[in-house]
Amino acid sequence: MGEYLVVLTTTEEKADARRIASTLVEERLAACVQIMPIESFYRWKGNIENSGEYLCLIKTTSSLYPALEKRLKEIHPYETPEIIALPIVKGSEDYLAWLTNSTS
Repeated sequence: MGEYLVVLTTTEEKADARRIASTLVEERLAACVQIMPIESFYRWKGNIENSGEYLCLIKTTSSLYPALEKRLKEIHPYETPEIIALPIVKGSEDYLAWLTNSTS
């Protein structure tokens, strides 16, 4: 199961999240990207910040992660975007087969 990932990134604008999602799915670097509004608290350049953001849940494979990370850095508007990969430790065989087929 270690071959599948959920990659997290956030954006300030919904349009940026939608552009990232569309690009990654279109280029087959992701099978699916879900976008949801969140509230973030974080430290940035010495200050505590609080802002509304959009969280992107990106479903991909481990083998595509390096290309996905590179592409995400190219198209992301943030100076230092959140790019965190979490392993999918279990999943339905049908869904994981679809994930594989959608990214190859």
